[in-house]
Order: sequence, then structure tokens, then C-alpha cells
Amino acid sequence: MNSEQLKESFISLYGAGENETHLFFSPGRVNLIGEHTDYNGGYVFPCALSFGTYLAVRKNGERLVRFATTNFDHRGEVKLDEPFEKEGKSWINYPVGVLNEFRKLAIEIEGVDLLYSGDIPNGAGLSSSASIEMVTAFAMNEIFGFGKDRMELVKISQNAENNFVGVNCGIMDQFASGMGAADHALFLNCDTLDYERVPLKLEGMKIVIANTNKRRGLADSKYNERRAQCESAVEALRTGKNIRHLSDLNLDEFHTLSHLITDETEKKRARHVITENDRTLRAIEALNKGDIEFFGQLMNQSHDSLRDDYDVTGKELDTLVEEARKIDGTIGSRMTGAGFGGCTVSIVKEEEVASFIRDVGSGYKKRTGLTADFYVAEIGDGSKQIT
Repeated sequence: MNSEQLKESFISLYGAGENETHLFFSPGRVNLIGEHTDYNGGYVFPCALSFGTYLAVRKNGERLVRFATTNFDHRGEVKLDEPFEKEGKSWINYPVGVLNEFRKLAIEIEGVDLLYSGDIPNGAGLSSSASIEMVTAFAMNEIFGFGKDRMELVKISQNAENNFVGVNCGIMDQFASGMGAADHALFLNCDTLDYERVPLKLEGMKIVIANTNKRRGLADSKYNERRAQCESAVEALRTGKNIRHLSDLNLDEFHTLSHLITDETEKKRARHVITENDRTLRAIEALNKGDIEFFGQLMNQSHDSLRDDYDVTGKELDTLVEEARKIDGTIGSRMTGAGFGGCTVSIVKEEEVASFIRDVGSGYKKRTGLTADFYVAEIGDGSKQIT
């Protein structure tokens, strides 16, 4: 849906009004390396994608905010003179959560009509929720002149998901959506929020995202379980060194202290986080040297660690990665996101992309009975106003 079509849909839904309708956009993201490290205070390396969530907004002169989307039939509204309350598992909780975080800061919006339209594949794990939160925060900040900078809007959006929606996510998704830049990935220290935009020069190569199309029913419960296991490992390691989270240890320190973790499963979880931080640091070095082949090897190692130590891949993601690695033009391939379904991300030589999609898709269908979807990703900008 282009800008004019979205405006037409907006007028069809809400009618012609006196106030101007503005359009905003925030992207989804894919993480190239550094998985399940963000909530452990570690390093991540995501980039914003060219698809995401569009939002048409118009002031309505009422004490009411109306929500609608072109993606689902369900609509909703909240009254600005009443407390905001969560509505089951509705998508509306994401933008309402953002408004609630503004309210906590003693920042009140006026009445608006909102129409969202997303082109992120549903359930793919490419952060549609973060893009909804960020486009809402960014639009409200612009329309009402709140004067918040991008990092403040990122934190507001993360808090909305943590506090209102009830998902204890790290900051990576909202950060990538809000701070992305075309042709760059974002090297982020999730503890300090120090970051660097790293040019992603993929001459003759493409980023290919493959969606398992497996329902991700386990993802939330297993995500919370992994967090708890990491926190338990931190408690054990504290008897040897005063740390706040796993990422306070480097690889050598972990090898010295790992015997303090008596639970073998928790030890494996900690080993993934600490080795993944090390891989991410080496991946940035490789990119800065133009060594894309080594970057690909580190992607492969990342997936293997997520499979063997963190146990968040599953048959479908493993099958996609195994099939991808059979293709001569594949530089590296790994799962991305929470796991248990969702997507893989691969770097593929441009001349091999068509055969990659054909052969990986065929092998995956044969082995799982599922049909994968493929997206050749363009790296785009973060949150922005269109009109």
C-alpha cells in the first residue's frame, strides 16, 4: 500500500476532516549476529529493513484516540480522560502502551485518529511490534512537539512493551527500528547503549531472509525460561566475581569461572551468551577489514551455538540453515530473532540468489512439509515522517 492509498483508506474510514493527515514510517529489523545477548547486557548487530509499519495520523479535536489497521478487522479506541487499560492480546496494546509511557512522563497527547498499515510478514520475528511502538512514539513526538530525541523514543517504546504489553524484551528491536540508517548496520552495546553505525558493504552479495512459516507458540515461554537460566548463572558466577550480568565476563574469564555454575544447562546458556559477544566483536572487526567471508563463518558459528548451547532453534530453523549451507554462494546463514520458528538470515552471492531461493525452498519443503517464504532484504532508514 503506497502513501496515497493509505490516505484514501484513512479518509474512507474516518471521513474528510479539517486537520491535515500526516504519514510516518518505522521499519522492522533483522539481527545479523549477537542473538539472545541483548537482555544479558551484551552486543548486538541489527539493521533496519525497508519494510515496516506505516501510520496515518490526524488530530480529531476530541478527547479520544481511535485505532485501526489495514491488516486486521479489529479496531479500538481509548478515552484520554480515563486510565489506559490493556485489552487482552490485541495489537492495540502496543500503541496504547506508548501513550501510557508518555502519560507517565506527564506528557499528554490530544485526540487523534490513527490508521496503521504494516508490510512486515506476520509472525516472522522481524519485530512488527517494535515498529508499531516506534512509529507511534515518533509520530506523537512530531505532531505534538514533545521534543524527545530518538533514543528517548526508543526507551519509551521498549518500556511500553515491558510494562504495558508485558513482554520482557531487551532494547534491540526498538533501537534498530528507531535508529537505523540505509546501508548501515548498528553495533550496539545493550548495557551502555553506546552504538556505532557500521557501513555494510555487500558488493555482489545480498541479505536473504527466509521465513519458516512455523507457528511460534513456544517463543514467549521459552524466552522467559532462558532469561531465568541466565540470571541463575549470574548468581552462581558472582561467587567468583562481582558481575551484574553475563556480559561483564569475557571469554577467558568465563573459562576460569565456569566451574562455579553447577547446573550443566545453565552453564551452556551462559557459554552461548559469552561466546556470542566474542563472535559479535570479531564480526565487526571482520567487516571493518572487508572480510565478509570470515563474517559469514561467524554467522554459522552463531547458529550452531544457538542450536547446541542455547537450544532455541528447532527442526525448521535448523533445516533452513542446513539447506542454505549446501549452496555454493552462501557466505553464512543463521537463525535470527527469538527462535522456535521465525526466520533465518543469510548472506548470499548475488548471482546465486535465485538458485538459493529455489533449492533451499525445495529442500525445506521436502524435509518439513512447510513452504518457506523468502525476502531479499534492503537495508533502510529508521523512523521517519513521510508527509
